[in-house]
Amino acid sequence: MAITKELVQDQIEVIGDFKHIQVRTATIIKEDGKEISRSYHRHVIAPNDDSTNESADVKAMVAHFHTDEIKKAHADHTAKQVS
Repeated sequence: MAITKELVQDQIEVIGDFKHIQVRTATIIKEDGKEISRSYHRHVIAPNDDSTNESADVKAMVAHFHTDEIKKAHADHTAKQVS
């Protein structure tokens, strides 16, 4: 009887005007190759967040969607919220 745990990024979405990237990771528990449990965790990468520890797929999305224009617009918006 072998129990294994697998982490899979099963959804990567671009959300909103500032192109936040939302990543859903599934934790899959299997017993003898048959799935017995699945749970999810989500995290979001904002335009000015550090993405160096993200997967290659997420880094590609960041490179494509988090342009300098989007980063500036997000920073300006965030600064207005703090003021």
